[in-house]
Amino acid sequence: MGMPATRQRRWTRAEVLDLIERNPLQTPLYEVVDGELLVSPSPRLIHQIAISRLLYALVAYCDETGIGEAVTSPSDTELEPDTLVQPDVYVLPRDEGMLTRTVDQLLVVAEVLSPSTQRADRGRKRLLYQRTVPLYWIVDLDARAIESWLPDSAEPTIVRDRLAWHPSGEAKPFTLDLPAYFARVFGER
Repeated sequence: MGMPATRQRRWTRAEVLDLIERNPLQTPLYEVVDGELLVSPSPRLIHQIAISRLLYALVAYCDETGIGEAVTSPSDTELEPDTLVQPDVYVLPRDEGMLTRTVDQLLVVAEVLSPSTQRADRGRKRLLYQRTVPLYWIVDLDARAIESWLPDSAEPTIVRDRLAWHPSGEAKPFTLDLPAYFARVFGER
């Protein structure tokens, strides 16, 4: 999620899990994408508010449609061998083994930008998510917009008014009024 560690070598998922286990109460968030160790500090309060508001909207949609479960980190997610990411918010498909299986298949992922995560969220993690997830959202609090990335997109769609996601097979799409969302995030309501 954040700045690359200064150590210039290829990290493995096992090494990062060991690092987490040896430092369970430390503040940094550890992830590995394409062999690069990503280390992020604790997020700011506004970052957490943005996550919780988006999670709340996705939980309501998932409960209504039964498509899956909306979840937030911390949760170790392995979308490719030897990767470990902790998306801010994501939806995993509902299936009978969902509570016992490894998190490795997602329907949508959202990352909320912060100064320490911007490089990875728009760089290595974006490329990973584009390879492995049908839809990736980057929530830009400064711009009050969401970048929507599809697997083959060279550029994002910038959404400022109404975010929509229409999962395959669902009659009703997920929609989010972005001006209202950002107003709630910033306590303007």
